[in-house]
Amino acid sequence: MFWNKIKIIFRDPDLRKKIFFVLFILVLFRIGSTIPIPGVDQIRLQSFLTGNQFFGLLNIFSGGGLSNLSIVMLGVAPYITATIIMQLLTMIFPQLKEMYHEEGETGRQKFNQYSRILTIPLAALQAIGLLSLLGREHVLINLTLFERMMNIVVVITGSLLLMWLGELISEFGIGNGISLLIFAGIVAGLPSGVQSALFTFDPSQIPLYLMFLIAAVFIIAGVVVITEAERPIPVSYAKQVRGIKMYGGFSTHLPLRVNQAGVIPIIFAISILLFPQMIVNFLSGFQGAAIQVITKFLSVFMSNLWIYGSLYFVLVFVFTYFYTAVTFDPEAVSTNLQKSGAFVPGIRPGRSTAEFISKILNRITLVGAIFLGLIAILPLGMRAITGIASLAIGGTALLIVVSVVLETIKQVEAQVVMREYE
Repeated sequence: MFWNKIKIIFRDPDLRKKIFFVLFILVLFRIGSTIPIPGVDQIRLQSFLTGNQFFGLLNIFSGGGLSNLSIVMLGVAPYITATIIMQLLTMIFPQLKEMYHEEGETGRQKFNQYSRILTIPLAALQAIGLLSLLGREHVLINLTLFERMMNIVVVITGSLLLMWLGELISEFGIGNGISLLIFAGIVAGLPSGVQSALFTFDPSQIPLYLMFLIAAVFIIAGVVVITEAERPIPVSYAKQVRGIKMYGGFSTHLPLRVNQAGVIPIIFAISILLFPQMIVNFLSGFQGAAIQVITKFLSVFMSNLWIYGSLYFVLVFVFTYFYTAVTFDPEAVSTNLQKSGAFVPGIRPGRSTAEFISKILNRITLVGAIFLGLIAILPLGMRAITGIASLAIGGTALLIVVSVVLETIKQVEAQVVMREYE
């Protein structure tokens, strides 16, 4: 069965063209991530990035482009930020909420266009702030004012180029283009991670490595199960007689995902937790007793693993509920069901259905929130237990990789099934 699907993939010219198109775009992306901007001091750059969690997160979304200050160092982070901001704005502006939830595909295209426009100023702000910080840390050296301006323009253009390439993949390839670009960057960093683990390999730690491999298998399996888990709500359609024909009268279900929010709550939580680190970096160049006390307090706070891990878990938990409330509206679902002549058996249509859906959503979101919180702090826990930085699995990268692989496999299988049917 598996080999039959592989044969169909490579025999069908349209499907083969889509797959090779995706691979071609990913190759272009990896080439771009190896081209550095002018004036980079690689030694100072590696020293600056070592142990810096904030830039480690940015490096994930840049697909590794930040590790050598490439022309695509910002990656798709500005576009992701713009998308998150637009979704949050749907809670403030009813027009945006109506556009996103009720106007169908046309409304979503218009919504996405606004996200693209918002990406431009966000990319400019991030480029100016990041390059200014790197210049202050003497990572960028011997640059004239014109060269600094050119670097800003190049970095902004690189981010917009990746946004365009990602949308090309979504339109002409298979899978979500933005997610595939992030996935490619994470996977591209695996060889260096394996090399680092082998370089620090200690034969006396073989039992520890075996336990890590076993734990990794169970963790990945758990992530797959929770990512795919759904709570189906039975839905029935009322019978309708039109002329001499009868319509409706069948039953289906409304699937509610356990992890509705995906990886977004972890990104929110990291952004909040890394804000003190940004303040420390900013205040480190100033003198004064009060400033030194603040800097020392923030440094102690960030270095305390128990405080940092506990707050990290709580923030992920809270943001999971918050983002689920933003992106899933039980009132809108109930209204759409009522308009289409559908109802939940045993529940009155309208407000009662919305309350029923909301009650179930809150229960399954509790499971999803705890799961995300545990996955987020998992690298910290494993690093604390093993004492080896390379033996850490979990966090944002794992969720992204698993989600992208599962979604891409589903889309490829859908294409294969369609061609088998033909």
